[in-house]
Amino acid sequence: MEWIPVSLFILIICGPSLLITFEFLHFLIKGSRLKNKALILTVELTSVILFPAWMLLDEVNKKNDCCGDSAIFSPAHRLSIYVLIICCQLAFLYSRLRKRTAPPFLEVICNCLLMIAIPFNIIMAVHLGNNLSGTAIFLLIGNMPVVMAFVLALADNHRLFLREAGAQTRKASGYWEGLAWTILCLRPVQKWPVLLVLCLPVLACIAGALLIFGQKPDSVIEAFTQTYKHGFSKLDYQCRGVVCGGHYLCTIAAKGHENFVRPLRYGKRHGSTIIVNRQLLVSNAFEELLQDRLPWLHRPVRKYYDRLGKDATRLYDVLGNPWISDWVYLLMKPLEWFFLLVLYCADRKPEDRIARQYTGEACFGKGDRFS
Repeated sequence: MEWIPVSLFILIICGPSLLITFEFLHFLIKGSRLKNKALILTVELTSVILFPAWMLLDEVNKKNDCCGDSAIFSPAHRLSIYVLIICCQLAFLYSRLRKRTAPPFLEVICNCLLMIAIPFNIIMAVHLGNNLSGTAIFLLIGNMPVVMAFVLALADNHRLFLREAGAQTRKASGYWEGLAWTILCLRPVQKWPVLLVLCLPVLACIAGALLIFGQKPDSVIEAFTQTYKHGFSKLDYQCRGVVCGGHYLCTIAAKGHENFVRPLRYGKRHGSTIIVNRQLLVSNAFEELLQDRLPWLHRPVRKYYDRLGKDATRLYDVLGNPWISDWVYLLMKPLEWFFLLVLYCADRKPEDRIARQYTGEACFGKGDRFS
């Protein structure tokens, strides 16, 4: 019965995308929409409203995380993205459910929001895909059908306005309303480039309004770039040296100020490249010695450290601050000196044991180390 989940996936995810694509091709070839308006409207609202809303709700509590499912949008700037998406969705919802056009000036703003949604969805596909194959999947299944839906909404708006404009006896009054009327009466090949230019002041107005809520003028851009592990992410370098699974000393060695925590070299741990310092090497050598000489004591100590490290995993964004890492390094100094004292008292060649940590060379013990 493995075909059931696959069938449900095709029905729920691929079905609306295929139907919108068929509707778009039908419009390009015949210049008209399919007759089953209720079905098409339901599918469009599902793809444009419900699926993005589900994604945004799932995103609300996510943070930038090197070791888990990291946030799609930067937590500090995601409000700008949310507001922009909601504005575009409201413009689409209004365009598809209304029976007559808005006043010319508001009609231009509505069409600009529909235009903004088109490149935004393409950018989203690149950001989520993270590579060529991933981007292609998101474009084909998710974002491109949404782009088609917005293009069809723009075409419907154009036809509806021309139909109403032809039935009116006089044009709009006032300079701005008259200018908006002129723009709306242009042919699509002229009208859409003008609307694309007008998207900039619309975006500027949205960004200006969001300044009240603590957002920055460039928050829409930083919402994409100030993230980990996505297409436009610029913070991936902060995850270098972070070994997931509660090993916070690796993070301290990598994130603290170099002249204070004193990183020595790169090392290997479970196939990952990490930055190591003297404190990290001594701690790991002490655990190796403990496992070799007192395995009965090593087990509860290891268990406690794993629990401590699991809690520390939630604080990687805090430990990523160099000053915090410096303080933790300083607090760990007495333990480091204790570990070093034990090593020199119990091992004939303590420095050899310390030096071979994270080099890939065979060690006496088997199993995880403190860090």
